[in-house]
Amino acid sequence: MIDILHRNNVKVSGQGVIPMLFAHGFGCDQSMWRLMTPAFEQEYKIVLFDHVGFGQSDLKAFVPGKYNSLQAYADDMLEICEELDLREVIFVGHSVSAMIGVLAAIKEPDWFQKLILIGPSPRYINDENYVGGFNAEDIEGLIDFLDSNYLGWSSVMAPVIMANPERPELGQELTNSFCRTNPEIAKNFARLTFLSDNRSDLPKVHTPSLVLQCAEDVIAPATVGEYVHEQLPNSKLIFMKATGHCPNLSHPEETIAAIKNFL
Repeated sequence: MIDILHRNNVKVSGQGVIPMLFAHGFGCDQSMWRLMTPAFEQEYKIVLFDHVGFGQSDLKAFVPGKYNSLQAYADDMLEICEELDLREVIFVGHSVSAMIGVLAAIKEPDWFQKLILIGPSPRYINDENYVGGFNAEDIEGLIDFLDSNYLGWSSVMAPVIMANPERPELGQELTNSFCRTNPEIAKNFARLTFLSDNRSDLPKVHTPSLVLQCAEDVIAPATVGEYVHEQLPNSKLIFMKATGHCPNLSHPEETIAAIKNFL
């Protein structure tokens, strides 16, 4: 029997009854929420976890062949909800985990009351009548660079993803987080992320959703946030003053305020 809570390094805190489930992005772990969760602990039950292969998750649970789609990570999340008997969940997902949350809410719509999607992108590669921010050659080059020199890729890409160059410690934190990740697992997850296409999933979501779109986000530009909002039947879009792709670290106060306003 798999110990699901050990597998995903699940941590529960807070004084409330309604669960808030926070899901981190690529190359990160639950510590990326540390500046935000205290603002919600009095009113909500805070549930943090690490995707398998990241943070303090059980690396032995990363079975080759199992994690070959984002749906596998969504299924893990649903197993956490089942194990803890979480219902009426407020889901907060960053970056690729926004789409993982979308997949979970499609599979078990009755378990989720709200989705908060920070920097979501259903597809990173441009397509006819769709601007994802990258052309196919960009993504191939990105993945080739990652394959050949993961640590080098991390030190180049993390500061670009984070932005806010006047605060280099933010880019350094993301670089360190990437570098702590097992390179083979990171490569697998990067392929799933950057080659994903979840555009057709968005209209299937009927959970009320908030899309938080940052300024100057190279990973998920404004056109993507607008697209996600247009395709999600019951959504609200907020353009933030926060810059970069990780407002949970760079601009936690603005991110908290936007979420509280939505809730």
